[in-house]
Amino acid sequence: MNRAMIAAAMVLGAAAPAHGETLREALADAWATNPTLGAARERQQALEQTPDVALAAGRLTASADATGGYDHVAYGKGGVGTVSASLPVWTGGRVSSAVRVARGNVAAGAQGLRDSEAAVLEAVVGAYADVLYSQQAVEVAGADITLLDAQVREAQARYDRGQATRTDVAQLQAQHASAQATLAEATSSLAGVVASYRALVGHDPGVLVPALPLPDALPATPQDARALAGQGNPLVRQQESTAQADAAAIDQQKAERLPTLTLGGNYGYEAGSLQPGVTTAGFGGVTLHVPLLTGGLVRARVRQAEATHRADLYATTAARREAERGADTAWANLTAARSRILANQARVDAADLALKGVRAEYGFSLRTTLDIVIADEALRSAQLALAQSRADVLTAQAALLRAVGQLDAGSF
Repeated sequence: MNRAMIAAAMVLGAAAPAHGETLREALADAWATNPTLGAARERQQALEQTPDVALAAGRLTASADATGGYDHVAYGKGGVGTVSASLPVWTGGRVSSAVRVARGNVAAGAQGLRDSEAAVLEAVVGAYADVLYSQQAVEVAGADITLLDAQVREAQARYDRGQATRTDVAQLQAQHASAQATLAEATSSLAGVVASYRALVGHDPGVLVPALPLPDALPATPQDARALAGQGNPLVRQQESTAQADAAAIDQQKAERLPTLTLGGNYGYEAGSLQPGVTTAGFGGVTLHVPLLTGGLVRARVRQAEATHRADLYATTAARREAERGADTAWANLTAARSRILANQARVDAADLALKGVRAEYGFSLRTTLDIVIADEALRSAQLALAQSRADVLTAQAALLRAVGQLDAGSF
């Protein structure tokens, strides 16, 4: 075995266990362990606390304070303790609108998380497809070298018997050397895509089986794909939730014009060495706050919030159009990739039959060495084209599922 084939075997062997995992297994592993997804989910957990933060502004609060010290002028010691409580009775809608803003932002964040998850899973499918193609490229290059090894030996034997020329042998030797260079390049490419796969999934892929799963969630027609994208794409839904949050922000700013009413009270004591005994006092009352003049600040903030909401509406329309465009493009790419599979499979079958025929005819001196070289190159090229078409189908399926909002760990 030559050094290039040994290197290829080492890369394939290092790619992982004896058998590779399925695409569904790869997606499940990435879903559970990918650090990018883990960070995005924790950020969403943090965002989900904001409605409670907003609700706290309308709830009862209480606190206790105590102070003790020594007066070096009067030579006395003393202390003060106070307990106070406050309950907002009327906030003019400030709390309720703030809660709506927070809940809208949480909903938008959830859709953003869905898109982040889909982006990582689409990358996993792409990495899986790249590994699958690269492994097949290594396999094709290795099979080419094996065939050319035998062909060079046969040509050398025919030359020794005077049935072939030195040129015949040299042509096959040159083709053999070219095949070794191709194998070395394919091996290097495989090592790179395996590293990318490992970064996404967390482990090596193994030797993958070139199967093409058919996701159940794929739309049946391009019209279905466009409709699903307009309704279910996470970025569209994220923008819709953002618009809802910013609509609530308008009410939140308008509420700054309105009065607030708060119940409050405190109870405290004071004790000191200069005045024996403890003095206690309590207070309870209602506080009314009425904004009279804000210098135009509230009006400006309301106009600002209204403009932001109008921008959100435009952005929602743009996101929907972009999602529909993505669905159309992915559908076209998937249709073309499927057609290429059929064409390239027929091409492989024909090229394989042609190579076998040329080799048989060469044995009867009806074909030249150049004919073998050409037929061999045609077969390898067809095999690589078929492998690339299969990889293209996987990536196009993932892109279509992401566009319509259906790409998750169980999609394939």
